[in-house]
Amino acid sequence: MATLVIHDETATGREIADFTVPDVPSRVTVRELVRLRVRAEVEAHNARPRAVFRGLVRPTDAEITANGYLLRKPRQLDWGKQAAIAEKAFAGNGFFVLVGDRQVESLDETVELSADTRVSFVRLVPLAGG
Repeated sequence: MATLVIHDETATGREIADFTVPDVPSRVTVRELVRLRVRAEVEAHNARPRAVFRGLVRPTDAEITANGYLLRKPRQLDWGKQAAIAEKAFAGNGFFVLVGDRQVESLDETVELSADTRVSFVRLVPLAGG
């Protein structure tokens, strides 16, 4: 098991955040990778709940802001629910995952990871007006 740094990027390649996910197996499915990432970010949020959640996907009843997702009030989040939302977002092209320089196609795809493997989650946002 390794510690992995995950990078969040825009579709233009601009890095907007990075964070560390501990205990990532060297061989993992993309689904497991998404779930590990979501679990780590929700656990970090739940340790000190704030009004803004900076995570991969929007929690239920949260508003999108420039700095994250604004919760109606600071609260604990359920990582399992967030992971399910993330899996649906991946399937619906809400984001894609790059492992090294390769885009993975399926949540069921298995990838090999090491401490120096670059993993990027690239968020896709709909264009205004269409």
